[in-house]
Amino acid sequence: MEVAVAVVSAVTKSVVSKLTVMEKRYKELKDLEGDIGFLHRELAMICGSMEVQISHKGQPSAVEILSMDEFRALAHNIEDCLDRFLPCAACEGELQIRDPRKFCHEIARLKRELDAAHERKVRYNADFCSAAAESNLDDNPVDQENPGAYGASPAVGIEEAKQELCKSLVDGGGGGGSGQASRRKLKVVSVVGFGGSGKTALAWEVYNCPQVAEQFSRRAWVTLASKHKHDVAAKEALLKAILEGLLGDEARESVPLKLRQLQQHVSLLLRTKRCLIVLDNIKMEIWDTIKPIFPNETESRILVTTTVNSVANACSLPDGYVHSMRSLTPEQSKDYLDKKVFVNGCSPDLDKGSTAIVNGCDGHPLALVSVAKALQGHKLTGDLCEKMIHNLCFRMDENENGHFTKLAQVLMNNYSSLPGNSLKTCLLYSSAFPNDRPVSRKTLTSRWLAEGYIDGDQEIANKKLDELIDRNIIRPVDPSNNGKAKTCEPHGIMHQFMLHKSMASNFIDTSFGAKNRSNFRHLIIDNRTNGTTGNMGHGTGPAGRGRDRQHNIFSSLKEKVDNLFSGSASKQLRPRSLTVFGSVEEAVPDLTSFELLRVLDLKECSVLSEEHLGQIYKLLHLKYLTLGCSVSNVSVEMERLHCLETLDLRKTKIETLPMEVITLPHLAHLYGKIKLKKISGKKLTGFLQGKTNLQTLAGVVVDSNSGFPEVMVHMKKLTKVKIWCEIPSTDSNYAVLSKAIHKFAQAGMATAVGARSLSLHLNDFSKGLLHHHQGDNTIAASRKHGYLSSLKLRGSLNQSPQFVMYLRGLKELCLTYTNLKGAELLAGLGNLKLLVCLKLVEVDLADLDIKIGDFPSLQRLCLVVEKPRFPIIEHGALPRLVSLQLLCKDLVGLCDDIKVEWFEALEEVALDSMLNQQTIQLWENEVRKHPKRPRVILLKKVVDPTKTMSGKYVASRKVYNNCYTDTPQTRLQRSCQVTAPRVQSPAPRFLFDQVEVCSGP
Repeated sequence: MEVAVAVVSAVTKSVVSKLTVMEKRYKELKDLEGDIGFLHRELAMICGSMEVQISHKGQPSAVEILSMDEFRALAHNIEDCLDRFLPCAACEGELQIRDPRKFCHEIARLKRELDAAHERKVRYNADFCSAAAESNLDDNPVDQENPGAYGASPAVGIEEAKQELCKSLVDGGGGGGSGQASRRKLKVVSVVGFGGSGKTALAWEVYNCPQVAEQFSRRAWVTLASKHKHDVAAKEALLKAILEGLLGDEARESVPLKLRQLQQHVSLLLRTKRCLIVLDNIKMEIWDTIKPIFPNETESRILVTTTVNSVANACSLPDGYVHSMRSLTPEQSKDYLDKKVFVNGCSPDLDKGSTAIVNGCDGHPLALVSVAKALQGHKLTGDLCEKMIHNLCFRMDENENGHFTKLAQVLMNNYSSLPGNSLKTCLLYSSAFPNDRPVSRKTLTSRWLAEGYIDGDQEIANKKLDELIDRNIIRPVDPSNNGKAKTCEPHGIMHQFMLHKSMASNFIDTSFGAKNRSNFRHLIIDNRTNGTTGNMGHGTGPAGRGRDRQHNIFSSLKEKVDNLFSGSASKQLRPRSLTVFGSVEEAVPDLTSFELLRVLDLKECSVLSEEHLGQIYKLLHLKYLTLGCSVSNVSVEMERLHCLETLDLRKTKIETLPMEVITLPHLAHLYGKIKLKKISGKKLTGFLQGKTNLQTLAGVVVDSNSGFPEVMVHMKKLTKVKIWCEIPSTDSNYAVLSKAIHKFAQAGMATAVGARSLSLHLNDFSKGLLHHHQGDNTIAASRKHGYLSSLKLRGSLNQSPQFVMYLRGLKELCLTYTNLKGAELLAGLGNLKLLVCLKLVEVDLADLDIKIGDFPSLQRLCLVVEKPRFPIIEHGALPRLVSLQLLCKDLVGLCDDIKVEWFEALEEVALDSMLNQQTIQLWENEVRKHPKRPRVILLKKVVDPTKTMSGKYVASRKVYNNCYTDTPQTRLQRSCQVTAPRVQSPAPRFLFDQVEVCSGP
């Protein structure tokens, strides 16, 4: 029910914010002043009480659930009312309300309904706060048993992962360490991964390994609760647990009870004995508490497990090692099922069922084991297997024999541990995208903003997404030059779980024909295969026969409440977002029935008629619109979309765009490859007065008839622009564009430091665009300092780009097929002190030398060449490098002039996926000698039929926890899944509701 509470809270907060605007800006409605104030205060109190329910995690009663559903429906009705009658809330000034008399009537009616709902809540004692306070709370329901998932992970891939961790702990360093000096320094090894991926079980196997037990005379295992207090008593309990584990039987004689004594005893043991401490489920605040007591000079080792990448990295600084868990490959999952379920072999029918299970579990060990246990004892058929995985989430709800208890707890804990309702709502929203295709970072974050689920700008939205990635709940897919993922996706099993919970809470629906279709907020329709609405393959079908009578009665009551309180809104569909895959005509006959839509995503829509396109222009609340390949032009009527903030035309065939669209008052982000014709009169005056709100224009084609160069100078809010230059140097637009680009860079000096990006594609006739001079004054102007954070240049240059040398704050630079030689290419670039990411794409880079002192801040270096001739990098250069990408399909063996061991901070080496197996194996062996054991990732080159040369690469297959799986022919994946443990040490005992502890022998 926690998901439902979060959904209600999110909607309620949205309504409260709108009411706040009303109170401030519509004081002339004297008759409504009391009613609006009442709605504002009452909904704010409801929102607060529901958050108390979430924070205490109390289980609400059936009456409380009905009451929450009633308030959710009312919050939806109020939001609908405000959206229908209020003009654009983002516009400044006093705007007239549409039909004030009817609006007053609706507000009064909603106040009466809210009054009645509150009376019912009191009458039936549906008090969210008291229920939460009186509930018997459990800080850590997942970890009440023996540590983690001891018997939960399949016996596949254990040996390599186990040996790697054991070697790291026992030897004290990697192949590049300094021998005994490295051994005598404290080392922290972190195991990080998504919940249920086998972190704890792997750590338990390492902890009980005879080789490890022999090397460490004192060992302690401590499992921390999911919710740990931070007072002195909690610190004492934690240190006491560690000390008891290290002392073993000696702990019975005397264990100090005061914090200072505990700190001294633990520190002394770590210095004088070789100890191993395992901290399972570590949190950053806990690590900060206990880290100071660990001595730097010691042969003791710390092993931690966590779901958060940043925590793992912080724990392992400066000389530790981070081990990222990987999902099971399909082959590993199939092998496990053959051993545990299909022990007598697979018929073609059973093989089909086995494949369905493998695909549905998506490599998640705990899900696979849970399904395998649930199938044991049944008469196996392919149909049974398919139904089991299709209805997996309903099976978790029913949990008939307890086989899915652990899985449900782990998945819910991944969700409930997120801080704040905003992040939880963003995660729920991510399940609206089909799991078979990753979603771009820009799409996801822009839609969050358009829906109002994030209170802030694009930077805040990116931070929210990064936090979900950091927690391993959403996994990155394709890398970008700056290391951030271009596309991402939730873990498959988490996607199923979140979609199921979202649908149960009327947050998302995948069926347009549902009985209560007027109540859900987000609709996604996928009719790519057979023209009918699908369920996206996520077990959202009927629950089956396991529902008991009480549940059926409750579901019936809930549906009646939904229908009862949909009110007048039931005549109109209430979704705020609509996403269609396939034909929109088959999916949605009339788009105008979605009058309150904020988000319309049709980029994967294969058929969109002129009639439907005309209907889009009537959706006056749209903030986000993306169109697909069937659209070749748009009408000037699009200027009616007053609230539009993001317009994505990248998949369309649109070449020109009406200037009325560009001047929409709230349009901030425009994507595509469009032409802007020259303008004059009032339209030009508008631009000259800076009346455009565009921040992103990616991108625009500039030719002889383009009006963009003239207006670019006046786009005061523009921070990101992509330009295809298709004009010769003799054209009048050439000089204007050159001046506009320099002005764009120089304007950045007067703005706050932030993301400011320029991408420039040059043709053979515009090589000197950045060096174009118009008299002596322009020469001086070209040398004025400018500010860009990112610059991408593609196309031949006739000389080293001095323009780049004068850019302050440049952090990302990409030069593609400039045809400049090494000395020309590096002229002045090595002085870019703040450059973090550098990508060079050329035929070869053999004449390029990178010396000590060049690019002192560089962290990511990507070199893409057609011939396997890479630059020489001097030993000691690029001391901060963490990512080295050497991309050439013809590379054979190692690079003599680029040694992995020279880069102490290195975390990854990327290679072309087309390399032969022997070369990949050589690189795998080479990185294992490095103290940090960088991962080898394989990237696939993108073949673009529109370009003769391309330097774009994407992940060769899937990416799991920042680790890219290898291509089928190499099979070099270092899988990290574990077996059930051998009982070699006493099972830990529960201690103080805070930690669990077990001692070594």
